[in-house]
Amino acid sequence: MATFLYKLGRLAFRRRHFVALIWVALLTLAGVGAASAPAPGTTSFSIPGTEAQKAFDLLEQRFPGASADGGTGRIVFKAPEGEKMTDADNKAIVAKTTKELSDGSEVVSVTDPFTTNAVSEDGTVAYTSVKYDAPGMELADTTRDALEAAGDDARAAGLTVDIGGDALQAAAEPGAAGEIVGLALAAVVLVITLGSLVAAGLPLLTAIIGVGIGVSTITALANALDLGDTTSTLALMIGLAVGIDYALFIVSRYRGELADGRDREEAAGRATGTAGSAVVFAGLTVVIALAGLAVVNVPMLTKMGLAAAGTVVVAVLIALTMIPALLGYAGRTIRPAGEKRKSRKKRSEKPETAGNAGNAQVAAKAGLGTRWAHFVIRRPVAVLLLGVVGLGAIAVPVTQLELGLPDEGSQPTSTTQRRAYDLLSDGFGPGFNGPLMIVVDAEKSEDPKAAVATVTDGIKGLKDVVTVTPAAFNKAGDTATITVIPNSKPSSTQTEDLVHAIRDEGAGIKADTGAEVLVTGTTAMNIDFSQKLNDALIPYLGLVVGLAFLLLIVVFRSILVPLKAALGFLLSVLAALGAVVAVFQWGWLGGLLGVEETGPIMSMMPIFMVGVVFGLAMDYEVFLVTRMREAYVHGETPAQAIVTGFRHSSRVVAAAAVIMMAVFGGFISSSEQMIKMIGFGLAIAVFFDAFVVRMAIVPAVLALLGEKAWWLPKWLDRALPNVDVEGEGLKALDSRNSDSDPDNERELVRA
Repeated sequence: MATFLYKLGRLAFRRRHFVALIWVALLTLAGVGAASAPAPGTTSFSIPGTEAQKAFDLLEQRFPGASADGGTGRIVFKAPEGEKMTDADNKAIVAKTTKELSDGSEVVSVTDPFTTNAVSEDGTVAYTSVKYDAPGMELADTTRDALEAAGDDARAAGLTVDIGGDALQAAAEPGAAGEIVGLALAAVVLVITLGSLVAAGLPLLTAIIGVGIGVSTITALANALDLGDTTSTLALMIGLAVGIDYALFIVSRYRGELADGRDREEAAGRATGTAGSAVVFAGLTVVIALAGLAVVNVPMLTKMGLAAAGTVVVAVLIALTMIPALLGYAGRTIRPAGEKRKSRKKRSEKPETAGNAGNAQVAAKAGLGTRWAHFVIRRPVAVLLLGVVGLGAIAVPVTQLELGLPDEGSQPTSTTQRRAYDLLSDGFGPGFNGPLMIVVDAEKSEDPKAAVATVTDGIKGLKDVVTVTPAAFNKAGDTATITVIPNSKPSSTQTEDLVHAIRDEGAGIKADTGAEVLVTGTTAMNIDFSQKLNDALIPYLGLVVGLAFLLLIVVFRSILVPLKAALGFLLSVLAALGAVVAVFQWGWLGGLLGVEETGPIMSMMPIFMVGVVFGLAMDYEVFLVTRMREAYVHGETPAQAIVTGFRHSSRVVAAAAVIMMAVFGGFISSSEQMIKMIGFGLAIAVFFDAFVVRMAIVPAVLALLGEKAWWLPKWLDRALPNVDVEGEGLKALDSRNSDSDPDNERELVRA
């Protein structure tokens, strides 16, 4: 591996014009394809294998044209003080509003609150329901604008009007401001780490090109592969993250090779052969984690994971080819590592201390990473216990984790959706914000109407039920829908218990009448989605960690090092989830982070964090420990290898982690609770994993294990392929070069 990548790096350095032309051509081709591709079609959210999805599919079949998965909107009216919605003037205003909405292009139906009993008992609140023929996230902007503007006339007449429903849920778009801030912070960190604007610009440039190719390709294929608007979001975030990381690692190693006196082409080859090998295997772990999302069997997650994995592959290829090419263009503008520091030391060195230059150079090299490594080696037990106990304490709130999907009640009070939610809760009860739809399939029943009546009566007798509407049959008379209004809000455990109770009731009814009872609707779909993610978490974790464990055995040629890496990752993820529970479920520091409403943790959060954080954690593990492994293979003692690994890699890993924390942390300022939660969770997880697990627990464990850390059974050593991540094969090049070209053939880099 190292020898092949070494040759590839030198080739890219020499043929830099050709390499740059290829990547520019690919970026142009992807951009043209994205610009000329037809707009993606409607992509409905589906969860195969769940009861809620089965009910939706049955509705599409038995109620053709009813748009079972279509978006919904609610316009909530509140009468002025001292008036009622049933007053003639107010009724006329509502009638005008519903008439205007009915003329919309994607509107299927608009209800009249005065004929559908949608007026509160005190007469002060009423609501109109709007049904659309496309899912809420796929509605046209003009349709959404018309819904938002529908209440303008009513407001002008003195009514309080707010709008809710999934029709206002536009597809999530990455925030341009957040990206700019993240890139700006990344640039600052890169300049500090690499010492020059040119060196710092290379990782940013290649990351942007890689993301451009990946996202443009996704856009170009969106219509053909039925990709939704959200598919590129994860690809953009992960592609930018790993693109900067991988390029940073290779450029940093290149500067180190220059400092060792190699000419620029040789340094580019060495950096690609050694650091590039770590990039390849780090990239493979990320690809495994993202592609493994297919295990969940949710089409949207599968497509997002595969798209992001493809972008990571592009980032790896760019790091291995375009970075060496750009290093060739940069020439002497990129200086050897530590050159400025050495120059300052040389100028300040007194003549009488010149004889101690060797000691001064060693002292100069003893940076923060080296001093920390020596400290950990001296006190490994204390560092290990402090790290494990500290993260374990932070992870304790995970034991109280409640999962669900956010509803409009979790949005900021400044939004119209939240105000509409509160108005409905005050006027009708919190359950009106999450009605349940019961679908009764009576095709196999001898008396469908009697079976449906039995279902209705059974549901009325259940706890936490406020209203059960009369059944609505299809034309064939073999299928009916019943709407149930719970007494509790959609995200509550009481509503979830009611869904399970209705399903349990339906099992007995099916045995007696032959009619099948299915519960669906947005609330039931959210409950089923959360359950599906919960069920998939352990298989997904086993697949991802298992495959990565095998891969790291090949990389490190050790059993204990990959095991330590996996256990450390689990510890950091649990601690991050514990912090998320404490902030977003318990409300700790909620005011500081702008959390207005506590509630269940988004059901996607655990599996999402496992996938994203695992990939980044293994990046840091591979970057840091491969340098230790390299030093150990080249003859250093285990303790010396730890110090060497920290001296060369800790600064790069810390810089990469700070960049990721800045990028993810930018999302905390979002007004969307879900985005805020993701940003906080990923940022804190990167902090725990990079600075506590990789920088403290990992060296402490390696120091305690000593030689045993690199133990591998002889039979397994013979069976595993030798990928030579440490660059052992490059030592032969040193000896051949010294024999054939002892002094003057190479152009040494001069200070």
